[in-house]
Amino acid sequence: MTELLMREAIKKGLEEALEQDPNVLIMGEDIGEYGGAYAVTDGFLAKFGPERIKDTPISEATFIGTGIGAASAGLRPIIELMSISFSLVGFDQIVNMAANIRYMSGGQIDVPMVIRAPTGAGVQLAATHSQSFETWLAEVPGLYCVCPSNPKDALGLMRTSIKNNNPVIFAEPALLYGMRGEVPEEYYEIPLGSASVVDEGNDVTLVSYGAGMSLLREASEILSDNDIDSEIIDLRSLSPIDYKTIGESVKKTNKLVAVDTSRRNGGIMSEVVANVQENFNDWLDGPIIRIGANDVPWPYNKNLEAAAYPSSKNIADSIIEKLIKI
Repeated sequence: MTELLMREAIKKGLEEALEQDPNVLIMGEDIGEYGGAYAVTDGFLAKFGPERIKDTPISEATFIGTGIGAASAGLRPIIELMSISFSLVGFDQIVNMAANIRYMSGGQIDVPMVIRAPTGAGVQLAATHSQSFETWLAEVPGLYCVCPSNPKDALGLMRTSIKNNNPVIFAEPALLYGMRGEVPEEYYEIPLGSASVVDEGNDVTLVSYGAGMSLLREASEILSDNDIDSEIIDLRSLSPIDYKTIGESVKKTNKLVAVDTSRRNGGIMSEVVANVQENFNDWLDGPIIRIGANDVPWPYNKNLEAAAYPSSKNIADSIIEKLIKI
């Protein structure tokens, strides 16, 4: 094992692809000379040259569209957005073009591209730069959507995403770029659509993804102090969602808590909760608890942002009050 920061693990995945496949190129704002908004592509311009590391104008619709054309012609572009908030500017290209070309061409045209973007609140980027639009994009047929919570998963998912012949939304929690974690030295990949059982337990199933996983681990420690044994599941993949892994856990624990760090209204966990209610209701011994951020614009002020963001204490208190005491 070796230790890497989240940004280093993502960089390693990109660098491997550039070294191994001449069809891989990266496009985005300030990814060349500047090295990317979060330094993920630092040094790439000098190593791989301007033909493969392309700084773009501030026009997401334009360079996402360029990526779609390049992918359709046989290249494997990786598009970097400065924030997933800016995916809105290119939504027509992503949702109507990238996601539909394979279907509309009867499978004749693949669109093997990855769209990388920092996502989420917690780093004081205020209302227009703290969105979590992976929750919107995960709804679109024709797109894969993933969101890693640690360096190991970031590298494994990046390797798989770049090799996939479909467009993949690769949402990177902005809060976690500086997170350090162990990464296997031997080569590995993580299949898209596979969740991970992080910790096994018997009393309650906790589910989240991305930055929400640190909240689950903290909540689990509080619950452990109250003799409650938690099973923790990291979705990793938001489209498709691994409902089988979630269902098997619910059959064992008979209780489900689903946590979004995005706003609760319209979050990924609404789909998780609906699926469990429809397919595993007979195994539930209590109400499903769903927790998410408050339905307000993200404040810049640190204390206000924290107040809108879910907390591990709130998660643990809700479980003890609503599930354990019933």
